[in-house]
Amino acid sequence: MGRVRSTLGRPWFLTVLCTGVVLAGVGLYWFQPWKLWVDETVRDPLPVAAAGNGARVEPKELANGKLISHEHETSGSVRILRLADGTRVLRLTDLETSNGPALRVWLSDAEVKPGKDGWHVFDDGRHVSLGELKGNKGDQNYPLPADVDLDKYRSVTLWCDRFDVSFGATELTRA
Repeated sequence: MGRVRSTLGRPWFLTVLCTGVVLAGVGLYWFQPWKLWVDETVRDPLPVAAAGNGARVEPKELANGKLISHEHETSGSVRILRLADGTRVLRLTDLETSNGPALRVWLSDAEVKPGKDGWHVFDDGRHVSLGELKGNKGDQNYPLPADVDLDKYRSVTLWCDRFDVSFGATELTRA
């Protein structure tokens, strides 16, 4: 009578199985596919700062723009505001975009071109990262560093560091 041999006892099977598990784990970490079904909504209030006499003063708009889609469907408004205390804030309003891994808000010197091929339509030249995108929907505020010269930057992009593509961007129009 012949013996039935289990495939689990074969070294090649264990090697293939372990390699498959490791590759699946790396793929899940890299692509984070669950973010396609998870929306993160942020509702930061309009920033205001008190003037020297303690009165609340509405911020002054320095620049604005409307987001266009690049690699993912994206819409919303961008405003750069100066508060009464002199600090500046980039504000995203009514943002709608896809969620994704390693999304950043960049102030950039690049020209914004329409199109879907996110890394060809947006040259990732000189930029200032304002931090991770807080959420893929809603209203959000990002403080601008005091030393940023706005005359050197002409656009804003929602940049995916993981895949080096722009999800959406806008040219800034000076107020």
